[in-house]
Order: sequence, then C-alpha cells, then structure tokens
Amino acid sequence: VQLQASGGGLVQPGGSLRLSCATSGFIFDDYAIAWFRQAPGKEREGVSCITSDGKMYYGDSAKGRFTISRDNAKNTVHLQMISLNVEDTAVYYCAAARVCTIGYDGPSAAHMDYWGKGTQVTVSS
Repeated sequence: VQLQASGGGLVQPGGSLRLSCATSGFIFDDYAIAWFRQAPGKEREGVSCITSDGKMYYGDSAKGRFTISRDNAKNTVHLQMISLNVEDTAVYYCAAARVCTIGYDGPSAAHMDYWGKGTQVTVSS
C-alpha cells in the first residue's frame, strides 16, 4: 500500500496550492481519503475527508478555502487550497480508511488504515 502526497511548496500569503495524494495497493473506490496536517509544536489537525461515494467533510480551518476531490480513474485525491495564510504552514499528510470519521472539529485520525508521507506547505512572504 502506498499513499504519496505531493504538491507542497513555498507560497505567499493569499496564494494557492493544489496537493495531490496518489495511491496504490488497495481498492481505491472502496476507501475514504483524508488530509491531515501538523505544524511544528502543534497537534495533528484534520483538514478534509472525502468518502468513497464523494461526500466531503472539512475541518473548521479549511471550510470555505479548501476543496477536496477524488479522481477514481487515477486513484488520486486532490486538495485545492486558496487564500492561504501563515497558519496553514504545516506538513500535510493523506490517509485512507473505509469511512470518514468526523469529530467535533472535523476529520479524525481515528480508524485510518493507511498513511502516506507528508508534503511540506510553507506560507510566508
């Protein structure tokens, strides 16, 4: 099983980035895919999750600015991020599970079956 996050980089405040999570080794169509992030000195935070049938969930910090989508033909999930600010600086990880587990403040890392290595997003002027 592999989940490979890509698309991170350095962007100025107000800018945009599109992250991708390319997957292999499991039946993609049967799994929900989620994005999490972790900034230095902070706890991991759920960003977004998309179910196997395309239902989308967002954490409070992502609502209105981030859009998750999935391409079942390419076994890939994308996270389009706009209006980025310095608080979005973190390592972003994608993970897979049978369902999205949603906590009081957004996607939960509980019950995630597979994790990928992260991609660094740095928002700075």
